[in-house]
Amino acid sequence: MTDLDLLATFLEIYRGGSLTSAATRRGLTQPAVSGQLARLEKELGAPLFVRGGRGVTPTPRADELARRVGPHLDQLTTALDPAPALEGTVRLGGAAEFMTTRGMPALVPLTRRGLRLEITFGLAGDLLQALKSGQLDLVLSSVRPGAGFTATPFTDEEFLLVGPPLLARTVDRRLLGEDPARALEHLPLVAYSDDLPIIRRYWRSEFGRRPKNTAAVIVPDLRAVLAAVIAGAGVSALPRYLADPALAAGSVEQLHHPEIPPLNTLYVVTRGTTTPAVDAVAEHLRSRDWGVL
Repeated sequence: MTDLDLLATFLEIYRGGSLTSAATRRGLTQPAVSGQLARLEKELGAPLFVRGGRGVTPTPRADELARRVGPHLDQLTTALDPAPALEGTVRLGGAAEFMTTRGMPALVPLTRRGLRLEITFGLAGDLLQALKSGQLDLVLSSVRPGAGFTATPFTDEEFLLVGPPLLARTVDRRLLGEDPARALEHLPLVAYSDDLPIIRRYWRSEFGRRPKNTAAVIVPDLRAVLAAVIAGAGVSALPRYLADPALAAGSVEQLHHPEIPPLNTLYVVTRGTTTPAVDAVAEHLRSRDWGVL
């Protein structure tokens, strides 16, 4: 029979995306958390996470285990140490990719306390406009808003330039060290939109210029961007939390290794007078140890 402590540690790793955050929330050292995870993986006979440079990504076996044991452990935890109940509905907006892979798992504990969430996916500008007009209560934004909003940074996304191995082998390594933009300019791009927002930001940050590359695929979902890169359509700049599993599997390679990786700050944004439910969501997000995504 599996020790409940092992399952509790597993859930903290699964929901937080890192062993470090799990250690903090469990009140353990990181080696202790690593040891518990190793014991659980040995008992199950299968790996539960893919280790990356900035955290871990759950395997399908981990997704299945979390679905099976998560609700039961949460009910047990609530019965033994009940948190204050929450009432009301919070209308929250965020990017589909972040909310699907990181945001929603982080917010699940609040729903177990009675909070109801209505989630809207969209671009930062559209979501902030919806917040301004009163259609949303809180936005997780990749853009720092102007006056009239209350914005607090809560984590950073780290972006990596990745491509399929076949295209990576066409890059002149000597030229990459001397003039990276020129060494990479023959590679087709897979982009989020026509104006190449993420790729353009990467090129300007790291190479001091706009990319001259041709865009081969435009698709408004970073998960689809990654799928197209894996399939060989081109290269792209993606947040580490999406790219790490493909890097670990060898289906993509990191094409450029900057001394200081480009980061994009995410903000918890509200406007005007907030409710206790909105405050609870904002504080929960701000106090979480996200690490670098």
